Amino acid sequence: MADVNVMWEYIVIAAAIFVLIVGGVLVALLRGRGGKAPDTARLERPDLRAPGDDGSSVDTLPRPGGTAPPVEVEVPEEVIEDLAPPPTLERPEAPAGRLRRLRARLARSNTAIGRGLLALLSGGGLDEETWEDVEDTLLQADLGVEATTELVESLRTKVAVDGVRSEDEARAILREELLALVDPSMDRSIASARIDGRPAVIMVVGVNGTGKTTTVGKLARVLVAEDKDVVLGAADTFRAAAADQLETWGARVGVPTVRSHKDGADPASVAFDSVKAGIEMEADVVIVDTAGRLHTKVGLMDELGKVKRVIEKQSPVDEVLLVLDATTGQNGMRQAEVFGEVVGITGIVLTKLDGTAKGGIVVAVQRKLGVPVKLVGLGEGPDDLAPFDPEAFVDAILA
Repeated sequence: MADVNVMWEYIVIAAAIFVLIVGGVLVALLRGRGGKAPDTARLERPDLRAPGDDGSSVDTLPRPGGTAPPVEVEVPEEVIEDLAPPPTLERPEAPAGRLRRLRARLARSNTAIGRGLLALLSGGGLDEETWEDVEDTLLQADLGVEATTELVESLRTKVAVDGVRSEDEARAILREELLALVDPSMDRSIASARIDGRPAVIMVVGVNGTGKTTTVGKLARVLVAEDKDVVLGAADTFRAAAADQLETWGARVGVPTVRSHKDGADPASVAFDSVKAGIEMEADVVIVDTAGRLHTKVGLMDELGKVKRVIEKQSPVDEVLLVLDATTGQNGMRQAEVFGEVVGITGIVLTKLDGTAKGGIVVAVQRKLGVPVKLVGLGEGPDDLAPFDPEAFVDAILA
């Protein structure tokens, strides 16, 4: 019996030791690696803990009175591109006064008219030989035979009646006569506002090498500076870089460009889509750039007429601007005539007027076509396209 009692004592002791060992193990497990007492609040809410990269626990919510540790999130590249700040848009210079700002450039290219005529008229003793020199000077300035004859006759009458005793008097007479030839009464505004709930449509045409696509880009800047909503149409599908060039011009000022990415696409189709996009976007004006073409190529000129007819299936064409290189002088007159016959020119853009051009071309082209010079290019800068101002132009000639 005593042996039985001893055995039970051993059993009780062993059980107690087992319980103590098991309890110790459980406590050690619950205390964690750091040996700290368990955070019962967080153990009751296992959703507040997440495994770290090294297998340890990482808090996903801040502790009371503390801040949450940074959490790294992998963002797809396409999302990063979408979140990237948009490129800074350029703000074009306001067109008002551009021609006056560029008077010095214009004056340098027109000394043949200004200084030459003033020297002749103020020199006294205006005999027949002197008047012939006046006439030659005007012809060399690309004024044209008809306009030159008219101006010389008017000058001779004024000088005979009033007399010319100084350069200031000669300048006053010459300014009055030149201004009359340039004709400030012509409407030189550009169709750039919505008409009957649709955008105004401008076609820009010209021969190769006149700077036509660049002119379209600069014209977009002029209109953006006037707070117009503009859409560009890259209908010059013959020249591979033309659409890219136009798109770059538009992107600088936030103007969309409608184009085809197919080489040799139908220009009439691109023009049609451009106007359609402008209507859907409720733009103020759509400017359609067309391929440069020689006026002597009948097939190409017929295609230009087709472009206009296709556009007119959904919207009238409000403006057809012919881009002329001012340095070509009288050689540009035949170009102007043919384009006028095919698409009905409403205005002239004279580029490169700051180079070797002679200012008389302004008068000559207006008289030949019966349409006004509306814009002039006076340099290579993005804002060197200026609305034509007759008074500023004549003053620059006589500067």
